[in-house]
Amino acid sequence: MATLQSLAFSSPLSHHLHQPRSYSGKVSRAIQGSSHSTFKGQCLRLPRRRFSQPRLNAQVSGSVIKMVKPTIQFIQGTDEQTIPDVRLTRSRDGTNGMAIFKFDEPSVFDSSGEVGDITGFYMIDEEGVLQSVDVNAKFVNGKPAGIEAKYVMRSPREWDRFMRFMERYSNDNGLQFIKK
Repeated sequence: MATLQSLAFSSPLSHHLHQPRSYSGKVSRAIQGSSHSTFKGQCLRLPRRRFSQPRLNAQVSGSVIKMVKPTIQFIQGTDEQTIPDVRLTRSRDGTNGMAIFKFDEPSVFDSSGEVGDITGFYMIDEEGVLQSVDVNAKFVNGKPAGIEAKYVMRSPREWDRFMRFMERYSNDNGLQFIKK
């Protein structure tokens, strides 16, 4: 079992990140057709904007990267401010695993009456959204005290995707990976 604790997190998976690509004005040959695909697309040409003025000696940048701050949400659109304790388990053969997030006194309880009900567990970053509906609230003396959320990974690909999210999230929130 492993846990994530405050400090910094590093993962050997960071070198496997795929960089988004942008195409300015036309679709590249790699998208039009491939020996591995039956799709045969057509070249797409986009008209120039009429209101923009051409610049002399302007260089086109390589790729556009959209940066999204990695966040956790229980109510879509409302970021959770509390940093969780995270425990990871993985099968010996690496085919599946589970992440258990424990939040003590999460901020979602402060805003859930105004914003809405907890609808799930959402981990959001620049690659997209990982989500789970396995969310349990803990109550003490009738008042909400904590939340436990479980995220199950059923393949090595899902594990790698989760670890990329956790690397980004931990870097932004000062978590460290400790193997036990």
